[in-house]
Amino acid sequence: MKKKLLSLLLAGAMVLGMAGCTSKPTEGGSTSDSATGGYELALITDFGSIDDKSFNQGSWEGLEKYAKENDITCKYYNPSEQSAEACEAAIDLAVKGGAKVIVTPGFSFEIPVLNTQTKYPDVNFIIIDAAPQDADGNLQIEDNVHSIFYAEQQAGYLAGYAAVQEGYKQLGFMGGIAVPSVIRYGYGFIEGADAAAKELGLSDINIKYTYTGNFDASPETQEKAASWYKEGTECIFACGGEIGNAIMKAAEEAGTYVIGVDVDQSSASDTVITSAMKNLGDSIYDAVGSCYDDSFEGGKSVVLTAKEDGIGLPMDTSKFKVFNQKMYDDLYAKLQDGIIKVDDDTVAAEAADVPTEIVTVEEIK
Repeated sequence: MKKKLLSLLLAGAMVLGMAGCTSKPTEGGSTSDSATGGYELALITDFGSIDDKSFNQGSWEGLEKYAKENDITCKYYNPSEQSAEACEAAIDLAVKGGAKVIVTPGFSFEIPVLNTQTKYPDVNFIIIDAAPQDADGNLQIEDNVHSIFYAEQQAGYLAGYAAVQEGYKQLGFMGGIAVPSVIRYGYGFIEGADAAAKELGLSDINIKYTYTGNFDASPETQEKAASWYKEGTECIFACGGEIGNAIMKAAEEAGTYVIGVDVDQSSASDTVITSAMKNLGDSIYDAVGSCYDDSFEGGKSVVLTAKEDGIGLPMDTSKFKVFNQKMYDDLYAKLQDGIIKVDDDTVAAEAADVPTEIVTVEEIK
């Protein structure tokens, strides 16, 4: 089953890559080329652009912040297409350009990092939401690789709980590709909504649930979101990078609301009431810093949870009218202490099978 899933993910990445150019990887940089030659810190982008207001942007901000504060050169590289070969070629280009630390965000880097970790033993790799493994799921993490995962189910839980406490009863979840991190967000969203419904004594919370099959801000995604809003959905959790842009446009036209993902997306649209965040910037900042203070944890994967402040909601910019800071702090403390336990993507094969008492999930294929 795992082999089949990985094959499907790679095939999906190849299809998405058809929209990109097929020449050399493109580059962008924030600091000047050093006198010693090259850019010491590098990021290879995943799906979408560097300013996607999501995964790439959050990762880049953490790396760039460290570079600027420590007067280190940095650059990002866009693979020519979304394939393992193109991602590996971008890594080669970064190393040729002088990279000593390379950040790779997303599952599409599993095989590229697997291949390059031994090819470049003097380069430290920080791989986000993935670990180096082959198409059969055989894991191999060398001492120059640090793998970071996040408890997305906890971030999703916070968002679902807050949405119901805020008064929304007709919710939606639109994920991009059904990879584990996206599934964890969705399942947590369902469980959080269910927990709030039970506390409030409600009996009629509904969640429309689907995966768009890509991470693009496509007209099809906007049309689907518009139809959901027309049918009565009040708020959609847009979980998939740039698909959020399409959903926000639909919400703007409908006068409805959106929950962002990965980073604080409040500036992207007035319709964004909050965002289910990974603390990407700080965690990458810290991981890059560990390469310079001899605390780099190579050869292992870590999962950042609420206990490590690895996830959360941006309460300072959230547009809540009912759900307040005290409610958030109390809920977050329960996650940190383990009083609230949130299931991950292994709890059910389908979203409709996630255990709930109140919430009804309408899964739309």
